Amino acid sequence: MVETMTSPIPGPQVPPPEPQLPDSRPHVVILGGGFGGLNAAKALRRAPVRVTLIDKRNFHLFQPLLYQVATASLSPSEIAYPIRSILHKQANTTVLLGEATRVDLERQEVVLTDDRIVFDYLIVATGTQSTYFGHDDWERLAPGLKSMEEALTIRHKILKAFERAEREPDPERRRALLTFVIVGGGATGVELAGALAEISRQTLREDFRNFDPADARIILVEGGPTLLGSFPERLTGAARRSLERLGVEVRTGTRVTGIEPGRVHLPDERIDAETVLWAAGVTGQEIAKTLGQTLVHGGRVPVTETLALPGHPNVYVVGDLAMSRDKRGNELPGVAQVAMQGGRCAAKNIVRTLDGKPARPFHYFDKGNIATIGWNRAVAQIGPFQISGFPAWAIWAVVHILFLIGYRSRLTVALQWVWAYVSRGRGARLITGTPGHDVVPARTQQSDTIAAH
Repeated sequence: MVETMTSPIPGPQVPPPEPQLPDSRPHVVILGGGFGGLNAAKALRRAPVRVTLIDKRNFHLFQPLLYQVATASLSPSEIAYPIRSILHKQANTTVLLGEATRVDLERQEVVLTDDRIVFDYLIVATGTQSTYFGHDDWERLAPGLKSMEEALTIRHKILKAFERAEREPDPERRRALLTFVIVGGGATGVELAGALAEISRQTLREDFRNFDPADARIILVEGGPTLLGSFPERLTGAARRSLERLGVEVRTGTRVTGIEPGRVHLPDERIDAETVLWAAGVTGQEIAKTLGQTLVHGGRVPVTETLALPGHPNVYVVGDLAMSRDKRGNELPGVAQVAMQGGRCAAKNIVRTLDGKPARPFHYFDKGNIATIGWNRAVAQIGPFQISGFPAWAIWAVVHILFLIGYRSRLTVALQWVWAYVSRGRGARLITGTPGHDVVPARTQQSDTIAAH
């Protein structure tokens, strides 16, 4: 048997790939995909740098409307948008899903749970989380509202309370199930209280047979002398009157002394309540403790007038986490407009440094504060103007729709609000999570809020 040997037919010679040269552009790392981090990344889109944005969530959260997810007005997808989709056209930007645990200033590295990222410039925009003022055991009993997980936890608790009340034969137990205590009278607490009142008085009024949802008792507890402490007296009074017309019991100058399952303790009263919601305070994310500064109240990081970390001109802190001041020396609030402007300022200062120019101080332009109290009701301070009622609510609605990312989100939310305005209905009344179990709240890395939050 003869074997035939064949030679391979020679083909075209493919040259070996050229070795990739390391990217010599300065590396800017941004921690957090909230308002501050996202605006910093966008401001660097044409800069001669490579940008890496890191967040523990893969989406940007429009936190000012988080309470509407918590109270079943909107679905999560209507106020969240994938960060990669927002920045996909920026060729100099990479988005990484990861959790930063600390910053190594000496080695200029961000330490993740599973990696280390070297930086030339760093922008820290990780936001804040709820604080319980030394009572960390209250967190499981009274969820805050700083993340999507917490919003869904609250929605679960609220809707489950009404469902349990439908099956509860004991009047006292039913009363406890229909008692909602909100701790904290800032914008978040006021908005939650107003939305809860409308759910019970309007949205659910015909949904149950064994009790009247309008019997729900909603109590708003604020330790300070007034609600919405940053607003003028005329507007705080208008906000209180609007809440009381909705049936909300407002307790100012009152601090919660204890929270236990099914019960809230005030200095001179014990309230049987199965649902307690926390809106009383925030503190900086844990990563703030690794920045080598003595943190000020609220766990915020003191920064220079350019938003740089003292002693580290290549490291910037922006948004809720930064303790920055206006030209009069007043501490700037942790709201979205401060974060957005701060993120852009930090990015521009990095570009100026690369051009050999000195960094410029951060000059904040205050566009006003708005807080809503249900449909048709809001209070707004815009420059010297103090507005309340429907005109303030209309301004609030337009501003929030304009700030939403993506045409689809704006259109969907606008249609939802029109429908809710006409019908008083809420289209996201779904109880999610394991039946019989509350959803465990989760900490978040992005938080910056919008005007009045």
